[in-house]
Amino acid sequence: MTFAPTSPSQARHPYSPVRESEGRLVYLSGQLGIAEGELVEGGIAHETRQALANVRSKLASAGLELRHLVKITVYLVSMDDRNAMDAIYQETLPEPLPARTCVAVAELPYGARVEFDAIAAREGV
Repeated sequence: MTFAPTSPSQARHPYSPVRESEGRLVYLSGQLGIAEGELVEGGIAHETRQALANVRSKLASAGLELRHLVKITVYLVSMDDRNAMDAIYQETLPEPLPARTCVAVAELPYGARVEFDAIAAREGV
């Protein structure tokens, strides 16, 4: 019998959260607004802040910062959340902003409203 997790704290996923290529690129798997094993409450703004904090944390684990981001993909359950997400996104990320794709999806894990995956580049390698 397969166990299907009902919360992020129960999840075990078959992927690497951060993966570095042999060159300059570092790939981050999708980051949700999860803190302490659970999706944060309070709506899209809180989820966006936490998801970006998780992106920052994953970058730091590879010795990088937000300024190293070159590409982000944003997944939103509703494009009605785009303006609120954009406000947090713009106050969090430094210039020059990374290239970005923003798409609406039918559903995200654990009822999340936003998810980010990203590519970062090391300098001078």
